[in-house]
This record gives sequence, C-alpha cells and structure tokens, in this order.
Amino acid sequence: MAASFVPIIIFTALWGVVGIVLPFLAPKGPNRGIVQCVLMLTASTCWLFWLCCYMAQMNPLIGPKLHQNTILIMAREWGNPLPDIDSWVPDEHAATH
Repeated sequence: MAASFVPIIIFTALWGVVGIVLPFLAPKGPNRGIVQCVLMLTASTCWLFWLCCYMAQMNPLIGPKLHQNTILIMAREWGNPLPDIDSWVPDEHAATH
C-alpha cells in the first residue's frame, strides 16, 4: 500500500504558509521577532508531528485482532484454505526430516 502524495503536498503547503508567509505578516512591535519565531517553530513542529503520524499509518506495528474462525473464513473465501486447528494432523514426512 503506497502513500498518496496529495496529503503530503497539501499539509506541506499549509504549514509552509504558516511558517514562511505568516512571519512576514506579523504585526510590527517590540515582540515581532518572538511572534515570527513562534510561527516558524509551530509550523515546523506541527508539520513534523503530522508527518510522523501519517507515516506511522503506512506500516502499523499493531494489526487488527481477529478471532480464529474469522481468519479461517477469510482464508477460505480468498482461495487459501487453512487447516482447522482442531482437525489438523502433522505430515508424517515433515516429522522425519
């Protein structure tokens, strides 16, 4: 499953506007430098946090927990039937090797 580039482009543009364009529009005053710094840091950290969350969904560490019957039904429906655990008998040839 490949990630789409559309969300990456949209959110990069959004946080790019916050971190690059908005600091130029900060009101003049004694705290202008602080406001500009806050906008740039906010944009960079929010973008990085969003990117980490987005990338974590590409390869999740925890998958869905399915009941054994559900797994067997899915395997049978998808053309890869698994032996039922209760009726499974090991192969004689596999035990000798």
